[in-house]
Amino acid sequence: MARISIFGIGYVGVVAATCLAKDGHEVIAVDVDPGKIDAINNGQSPIVENGLDALVATVVAAGRLTATDDVDHAITNTDASFVCVGTPSAPDGSVGLKYVEAVCQTIGAALAKKDSFHSVIIRSTIVPGSTEGTCVPVLEAASGKVAGQSFGMGYYPEFLRESTAIEDYYDPGLIVFGAMDDPTRAILTELNADLNCKIHTVDVRTAEMVKYTSNTWRAVKVTFANEIGNIAKSCGLDGQTVMEILCSDLKVNMSPYFMRPGFAFGGSCLPKDVRALRHLATVNDTPAPLLNAVLDANEAQIAKAQTLVVRSNAKKVGFVGISFKPGTDDMRESPLAELAARLIKSGVAVEVYDPFVHEAYANENSTAGRGNDVVPDLKDRLVMDLSTLIDGSDAIVVGNYYKDAVGPLGVASKSKPMVDLTRINRDLVSGDGYEGICW
Repeated sequence: MARISIFGIGYVGVVAATCLAKDGHEVIAVDVDPGKIDAINNGQSPIVENGLDALVATVVAAGRLTATDDVDHAITNTDASFVCVGTPSAPDGSVGLKYVEAVCQTIGAALAKKDSFHSVIIRSTIVPGSTEGTCVPVLEAASGKVAGQSFGMGYYPEFLRESTAIEDYYDPGLIVFGAMDDPTRAILTELNADLNCKIHTVDVRTAEMVKYTSNTWRAVKVTFANEIGNIAKSCGLDGQTVMEILCSDLKVNMSPYFMRPGFAFGGSCLPKDVRALRHLATVNDTPAPLLNAVLDANEAQIAKAQTLVVRSNAKKVGFVGISFKPGTDDMRESPLAELAARLIKSGVAVEVYDPFVHEAYANENSTAGRGNDVVPDLKDRLVMDLSTLIDGSDAIVVGNYYKDAVGPLGVASKSKPMVDLTRINRDLVSGDGYEGICW
């Protein structure tokens, strides 16, 4: 069992401290508020949370949870510290780090007096780069030690919901943490080993970003549901019924398929339907700022890809894929076709490898090139052989994922400028002539 000190007896801190103590760990809660300290030492919860009062009483009576304002005592008698203080917004909207910095300062001063290895693990919500850019320098300056070597460093976000915090702690939907050293990584792995959830071990900044992504995604979902509800009501419909039916579809609507960063959406449905719903909202005098933002953001993704291609200074660009998605020859509102058209208009020569569009033309289908109203002379731009396209191009745009193309494109990425909009290989990241649009 571990010995852990929790800095900050607020909502996150007290729940974490109590649940850790319930699991058999020795926990010391640290705060500057004497009221919170007294409450815990008297076996009472300093916050109102379903089921917490009884649990605090149990673990305090068992001697596994105590509270203090003595930082040196807490650091001396534990092997790891969790920083759980608040990060309220600064006046300019940025994350407020003053409480985190203050706690790191006090922990660092105590670490200077401790000979054995001690891990400092941030649980406060902080933007990517804060642990390395703020917490580590403060801790190192105060302790005279080096993070990841003479003391441990990690980031371990929480995903607890108020009123169901204890339930969420023991039945988490997500576990992620980053660590700069093996001992800290081992502690965090041990603490989560018995929970029925996959453990994602990543770098510190990725863990920080996942926390913000999770919270923002929840906010977006609330906003989306409200906007749909408002539009539904303007049509005399029950918005909650609409959303309940939508959420029952686990195959498409709740699928992770559409949550994969990459290029813009297109096709015969999504663009026109978002526009139509936005127009309906306008006609019914119902604001729909999220729908407006969806279309603006989609356009911005096409513009971003164009900028990446232009930056390569290529005079001739080979497109791998031109239909709106792989496996079809449908080009209706294809963002790849729009990107190609913009490059052609700017004077860049464009050739295309797309086996499905090529097949439609080769078979002389009456629908060959269906939906294309932006790429001139598309049939003449098609190249049947991928190697020919690669050899004859100054730069490659990978728009659609074709399994047979992965190998040749991987080789080409090492010697030819490439803008990848779909990600041919998870190991590839931007650099040395290769540009992933979101990675």
